[in-house]
Amino acid sequence: MSELPPCPKCNSSFTYEDGALLVCPECAHEWSPSADAENAKVWRDANGNVLEDGDTVTVIKDLKVKGSSSVVKVGTRVKNIRLVEGDHDIDCKIDGIGQMGLKTEFVKKA
Repeated sequence: MSELPPCPKCNSSFTYEDGALLVCPECAHEWSPSADAENAKVWRDANGNVLEDGDTVTVIKDLKVKGSSSVVKVGTRVKNIRLVEGDHDIDCKIDGIGQMGLKTEFVKKA
C-alpha cells in the first residue's frame, strides 16, 4: 500500500483518496496529488542555491538580535538548519546566542 501525504492544511496523517483527489477527514480539505509537486516551496539562499533541512549556511551580513544588544557577525557558520514557513525561513541554533530565526536572503550555503 502506498503512503499518502499528510494534509497540507492541518498536517493530519489520516488522509484518504476519493477519486482523483486526496481528502482530509479532520479539516475537510481536498487537494490534487499533482498539486503537491507544483506547490512545493523551494528555499534559496542569497546566491540562488537551493537550501534543504540539515544544511550548513554562512551569514553574509551583520544581524542585530532583536531584544538584545548582541549581533550575529558576518561569516558566522550555522549548522543543521531547519526550513520553515513564515516570516523567517530558517530555524537554527547559533553558538553563543541560542535559538534563532533567520531569513534566507541573509545567508549563503556553505
